[in-house]
Amino acid sequence: MRIGTSGWRYPPWRGTFYPPGLVQRRELEYLSRAVNSVEINGSFYSLQRPEKYRLWAAQTPDDFVFAVKGGRFITHMKQLRDVETPLANFLASGVLALGPKLGPLLWQLPPRMRYDPDRLEAFLAMLPRSTGAAAELATHHDERLEGRSFTTVDADRPLRHALEVRHPSFEDPAFVEQLRAHGVALVVADTAGIFPYLEDVTADFVYVRLHGATELYVSGYTPEALDAWAQKARAWQAGESPVGEHTLAAPAPRRPEGRDVFVYFDNDVKVHAPYDAIGLAERLAVRPGAVLH
Repeated sequence: MRIGTSGWRYPPWRGTFYPPGLVQRRELEYLSRAVNSVEINGSFYSLQRPEKYRLWAAQTPDDFVFAVKGGRFITHMKQLRDVETPLANFLASGVLALGPKLGPLLWQLPPRMRYDPDRLEAFLAMLPRSTGAAAELATHHDERLEGRSFTTVDADRPLRHALEVRHPSFEDPAFVEQLRAHGVALVVADTAGIFPYLEDVTADFVYVRLHGATELYVSGYTPEALDAWAQKARAWQAGESPVGEHTLAAPAPRRPEGRDVFVYFDNDVKVHAPYDAIGLAERLAVRPGAVLH
């Protein structure tokens, strides 16, 4: 069970969640003592550098895990068309430098992008399913990454992917089955009713993004709402695949060995995210790691 926030560098958090006087470079270190995972969101806006990923890994406890958001050039600008080289560039930018702390890669599609099974199929088939395969694909980066690429791994580990959709055309059972065929998790995205909310289980893990209960990126979650999310998380972790008004397809088979669950709070504007994450973690008895390198 991994619970954290979407990003960590937010001015409103300073002097509220972060203690007054805490220097910016120590914010991730501070947050990683309160939660056991975080999404890296800067990777969505631009290609980061290997030294940044190494620094982030060094600042966090041994048992910490990062989810990494895929670049918007792939998802929003190219809209998954002809993205083999951009994907190689993204993977070569330093993602693999996280080593054993690398968790799922998150791919968020734009609200204007409709469900196109063939286009999505080509993208899903392209995604590497291990760090070794990712390193091999990363070697196909273009000249922009010359002299600043990272294309090696210390071990070949499984690599997971999660997909967040925002167009109502994805509310299609065929889409759910397509993700299941590739073992890609459908993101359970709570967006205050603005974008599709789906709870179909499509992989050996469940990925949840909580953007705000009643106002996108702004509102917090009540104790009752956190209780409800804790109940859902327990069911998913137990390997269950509940069916309800927010599922489209037949349930996935029960997984006796359970499923990993990743939950990230993105309601950062009024500093609810870190406190909500801690509140959910307490309900689930999830403790952050405490040992630094």
